[in-house]
Amino acid sequence: MLNFSKINVAFIYIIFFIISIFSILNFQSEDNLIIDKKVNLGLDLQGGSYLLLEINSDSLVEEKIQSKVIPIKKLLRENNLNYKDFKITKKNIVFEINDIDKFELFFFSKKENPVNPYIDIYRSFELDYKKINDNYIQVGFSKYGLLTINNSALKQSIEIVRRRIDDVGTKEPTILQRGDKRILVELPGLKDPERIKKLLGKTAQLNFRLVSDNSEFGFDELISDNGEPLKISKRIVMSGENLIDAQPSIQNQQNEPTVSFTLDRLGAQKFGRATTDNVGKRLAIILDGKIVSAPNINEAITSGKGIISGDFTFQEATDLALLLRSGALPTPLNVVEERTVGPDLGEDSIKSGVISLVVGFFLVILFMLYKYKIFGLVANIALISNLLMLIGILTILEATLTLPGIAGIILTVGMAVDANVLIFERIKEELKTEKSIIHAFDSGYSKAKITVLDANITTLIAAAILFAFGSGPVKGFAITLGIGIITTLFTAYFLARHITSIIVLHSNNKGVNI
Repeated sequence: MLNFSKINVAFIYIIFFIISIFSILNFQSEDNLIIDKKVNLGLDLQGGSYLLLEINSDSLVEEKIQSKVIPIKKLLRENNLNYKDFKITKKNIVFEINDIDKFELFFFSKKENPVNPYIDIYRSFELDYKKINDNYIQVGFSKYGLLTINNSALKQSIEIVRRRIDDVGTKEPTILQRGDKRILVELPGLKDPERIKKLLGKTAQLNFRLVSDNSEFGFDELISDNGEPLKISKRIVMSGENLIDAQPSIQNQQNEPTVSFTLDRLGAQKFGRATTDNVGKRLAIILDGKIVSAPNINEAITSGKGIISGDFTFQEATDLALLLRSGALPTPLNVVEERTVGPDLGEDSIKSGVISLVVGFFLVILFMLYKYKIFGLVANIALISNLLMLIGILTILEATLTLPGIAGIILTVGMAVDANVLIFERIKEELKTEKSIIHAFDSGYSKAKITVLDANITTLIAAAILFAFGSGPVKGFAITLGIGIITTLFTAYFLARHITSIIVLHSNNKGVNI
């Protein structure tokens, strides 16, 4: 156990120095960055914003129930079921039918009509119905259907929220699901929370519609960006789903901020056809039910690229481009809870954490020196090396350090001391029976190995479980603890053991005080 080849020694110290160098990167100035890597401070340390968002799926349910009208009517016609007085509400479809029993048979039973392709839609129990009276039926979403819509909307919202926040450039945001309808967003170091709230508060439903009062499709009366009332056709020429990119840009000699967009192949075809057929007319660009601009179509646009202009500032153009790139939210998001953590609280937390770490570290160093003399110094060197490697690995991973993370580092110090105490106490036992000091140290390291591994591996398993099933601060604690255990084993059984071997082998089998 005390014999090291030159290759092993080189391997140990190369790993140690490479990882330790990364820990120093945390002290580099912002103006002279060597490598742009550092440990990020969490919300509880550097301050920032905490938002709890809630989806509202009512509008989505209304939209989905509209999409079921054609399949239900087709189901009724194909099975010769006469119906009338067909009405659509926000959550239900109500109609009068001549044979309710026959409707029930075709609605739920695939065996009775195996060739009908619409039966599978309803056998998933997405929809349900109830009898209002002898002739009227009300069809709506079942509990399973509502749950499916809600879960899909929540997952899609989380993904779009993540895209929007990542585009803003916030480092290490925390975006988590909370319950059935809520999303937790933590943004460490955020300087402009109002901008984030505006970005997350917009669904960004974009569509292009002609300025027309054509009664074939119906029309809406909306106010344009310059206050002009316009009649907008309900027919959607193209939606935001066809956008593949959007970027802020500056157009014309007046340096007017605009948004340049690029369409996918299908969107380019739709846009080209619409602009070709409607040269001379106006095309309204509508975002979340409001007209952004309504320019004239001067010529056919078939390139798949276009420009959205309006009375924008450059910041507004940048935010609009970000919203379009990230995609539309399926439902509106409401801010249920908002908290701002000031930087003063973060500084106090850092000071408290650092003081507790320094005090604990100093007391451990004194104890090891008093208890084990020169080998206590070896243990302290291993302890310092352990912390350097731990911070270095956290820097490489660009991990977020929180107060629980600092607690994990402090616990790592205790685990590292425990490993060295177990080894040295075992060596003391071996020195009582062995005449050879070298053999005693060798046996001590060998026999303590199983005990040290058992203690650290069980803790590592606990850290892995905390990481897998925990969230937020619990994960931060688990990460620092898990990495700390690995660096503890490395420094105890490679670095400290090599330094110990140098001392013992140069003692020439004379008395060693431990």
